Amino acid sequence: MSEVWTAKARVAEGKGASRRLRHAGKVPAIIYGAGQDAVSVTFEGNFVKKALVNIDAYNTVLTIDVEGGSQERVVIKDMQRHPSREDVMHLDLQRVNDDSRITKYIPIKFTGAAKAPGVKLGGMMTYFQKTVEVRCTAAALPKAIEIDVSGMEAGENLRLSDLKLPEGVQVVALLHGNSDYDQAVVGIGKVRR
Repeated sequence: MSEVWTAKARVAEGKGASRRLRHAGKVPAIIYGAGQDAVSVTFEGNFVKKALVNIDAYNTVLTIDVEGGSQERVVIKDMQRHPSREDVMHLDLQRVNDDSRITKYIPIKFTGAAKAPGVKLGGMMTYFQKTVEVRCTAAALPKAIEIDVSGMEAGENLRLSDLKLPEGVQVVALLHGNSDYDQAVVGIGKVRR
């Protein structure tokens, strides 16, 4: 899924200029990386709010069409929100191409919890992690990692090394080469009788 966002280049930078943009309903952002100069842009606040309702936008390669400029392929690297409202205050966008390697946190989707034999016997399923940090090329970036827990027994844990990942995707914690980083992702407690 490649989305196209339209942005305007901005000349005025700094805290005061960003504050004026936010009061006008705009979201300031910066595009950086790939050995090129950083570009300061703005988006319409309502557009950003609607676009980020879809959780997949966080793990999608976006095409930014800068008015009067070029097109940039980016991923959302960081986002600042207002502390008491859901308003997006600023976006950091990292340039990518299909071969560039990126590191991102990807959500984990668990399926089949109600069918797990350990749960049917009365064990409680515990989710230890909701996201996993992965390293891959921009072309191989998954929207989510899906884990089928329908075969789990009571007292069993699934660890990071048990995840079935798409081709070319690596779990960052496992790259350390130490088994201490192979953390549990989900488990079912033993049944008390």
